[in-house]
Amino acid sequence: MPTGTRIRAHYASFLLPLLILPFALAAASYAAQPQSSNPNKNDYALIYGTVWGPGDRPIAGVPIKIRRASDKKAKWELVSDRSGEFAQRVPVGKMDYIVEADIKMPKGKAKPQVTAHVDDNEREDISIHLTQEELAAH
Repeated sequence: MPTGTRIRAHYASFLLPLLILPFALAAASYAAQPQSSNPNKNDYALIYGTVWGPGDRPIAGVPIKIRRASDKKAKWELVSDRSGEFAQRVPVGKMDYIVEADIKMPKGKAKPQVTAHVDDNEREDISIHLTQEELAAH
C-alpha cells in the first residue's frame, strides 16, 4: 500500500468516530427525555382583534385589557399596533373573555368592551368600535 493511502486510511479511522459522536450523543439525549403525556400541551386559542374609530379607520395605540369573564382583574394587557390590531394567546378550553379598550370615559359611561368566546384551539376575531367622544377622551 502506498504511503499516502496508508496515511489517509489512518486519519479516516480516527476522524470517523469523531464525526459520528455528536449525532450519537444527540440521539441518546433525545431518547432519555420523558415524553409528554399531553401531546397538545402547546395548543392555544387566539383572540385577534381590531380597534376601529369613526369612519371605519383603524386606531393605533389603544390600550387593551383582556380577562376571563369570571375574573375581575385583567390577566393580559396589550396595545393596538399601527394597523389597530392586537392578538393574545389564551388557554384552550371553553371560556368567555372580556376584551376592553382601556380608555378614560366620562362619569357614568362604561368602557367599550366585547366578549370573545373560545371553545377549543381556534382563532376568535373581534372588533372594538370607538365613537368620536370615546376617542376624544382617549
